[in-house]
Amino acid sequence: MGFPSGRRERRVRPGRAPRGSRIASVTLATAFASPWLLVGCAHSEALPSPEPASETAAVMGEPAPRAEAQVGYATWYGAALAGHHTADGGRFDPSKMTAAHRTLPFGTWVDVIRVDNGQSVRVRITDRGPFGHADRIIDLSREAARQLGTLKMGVVRVKLVVLPANASGP
Repeated sequence: MGFPSGRRERRVRPGRAPRGSRIASVTLATAFASPWLLVGCAHSEALPSPEPASETAAVMGEPAPRAEAQVGYATWYGAALAGHHTADGGRFDPSKMTAAHRTLPFGTWVDVIRVDNGQSVRVRITDRGPFGHADRIIDLSREAARQLGTLKMGVVRVKLVVLPANASGP
């Protein structure tokens, strides 16, 4: 009939094992098969020995100037994000000469040159972006966009020239 506690009796369908025993059999099969799978993945060749540290150590001193240039589209962002934290930990100020780039290190100075007229500005990378458009390579602060003459256009084709590490701002 029923259990005194009000629980219902579990019925097992004919030809099937109870649920717990199926889990146990799968676990047991996995335990026996695992070592054989690992042996099958083992390499028979020895790994090459690492080079001595003296040959692979970085050379200290001034970093070499970067002759890096990228061509793509620039956009700008302004008042809506004023005061928000940037990816480098600072606060965004639309009146500063800053920009967002997807991969350049924070603090890198970049010359942004309009392809159509050669006008340029120098900005410091403080944030990450732009995202959502693969052809857009930099987001400028409102002030940088104003000096570049792109406020009304919104999007403009530019060339980025990454400056050497010892370069400074405008």
